[in-house]
Amino acid sequence: MMLATTGWTAVHRPEAGPAPRAAALAAWATAHVDGRAVPAADAPVRTVARFFSELDGHQRARLAVTYPLVVGNLDGVPATTRYRANRTSLQSARLVELARAKDVALTPADRATALRRAHRFASLAEADRQILVFDPTGGGLVAEVFGDLDTARRVSVIVPGVDTDALTFERSSRRLTAPAGMAESLYDAERAAAPAERTAVVAWAGYTAPTGVGVDAATGRLAVQGAVRLASMAAALPGDASVALFCHSYGSVVCGVAADRLPRRVTDLVVAGSPGMRADNVAALHTSARVWAMRDEGDWIADVPHLELGGLGHGVDPVSREFGARLPASTGAKSHTGYFEPGTASLDNFARIGTGAFSSVTCADDTADCRREISADEDR
Repeated sequence: MMLATTGWTAVHRPEAGPAPRAAALAAWATAHVDGRAVPAADAPVRTVARFFSELDGHQRARLAVTYPLVVGNLDGVPATTRYRANRTSLQSARLVELARAKDVALTPADRATALRRAHRFASLAEADRQILVFDPTGGGLVAEVFGDLDTARRVSVIVPGVDTDALTFERSSRRLTAPAGMAESLYDAERAAAPAERTAVVAWAGYTAPTGVGVDAATGRLAVQGAVRLASMAAALPGDASVALFCHSYGSVVCGVAADRLPRRVTDLVVAGSPGMRADNVAALHTSARVWAMRDEGDWIADVPHLELGGLGHGVDPVSREFGARLPASTGAKSHTGYFEPGTASLDNFARIGTGAFSSVTCADDTADCRREISADEDR
């Protein structure tokens, strides 16, 4: 009954009807709670937040269980309600993938992928995990929270790059190259750097990332779509916490495109291993946030042409002097995917920026230049 209500079918095939989230959105469009119409799925964050603030706990829980694929991805819904909704969606998604794994009409490769997805969804649905976004459509979108969003004074958000989807959101081997591992590493580093500071970290794989280093990775199409989602997510974070974005690889393209629409609560925009931000310089980003850029000497992204021509390429190198970003040190990162490794200058600096300890940030050129014009009021 729950599967039917939420738009799931025992075995979903693209040709068999609407995808689960599409079916859920159609059901949500006519939904009511105790006679009150729910806000549209594309309603402004403030509208959604106001509506849910006027519901009691039982009403919020009922919506989360009945329309999990909408409530779990709706910016403005309280975080704890989203966690509950997404756990329901993940449990349903796991059953779908287990059925697909046994479907002889599918290829062996597709059945193997379905089984891997079932295992991933089971892991994400564990009771101690806080899943802020879950959409199984296509490769899948996921976001996870480390810490308490409701009480945090500072929130850090990881925006990852290519080849990010539900399957690669976390990894057993090379754990720190996946969004969940990056975020957990940063959260641990922030707590070690500032034990008294109330922080939270979000691993945000909430956009469709390019697959491989192909045309999609060389253009801004997916970044434009992702930027809309990123700005909405940042605006919907609870409370009045300041927000720092940590944007890796193609994620820095998303952050660059989103920069001029980010809410003012986003105080710092940090890019690592960036192919460009689709801007000629910091001023062209039109953001009030401080912009930081780093690239380790061993990062192959340095060999990517930093230009934009006919829609291909992402523009000026963010670590170049002409771009004008602050340049923190990244010593020890050792590759394109090593920025979140414990013991590196990159992770140490991420933690200092994330906790507001700007005077402790080490600069790439061994000067204090990257800490310029930060007032004592801004420094923790």
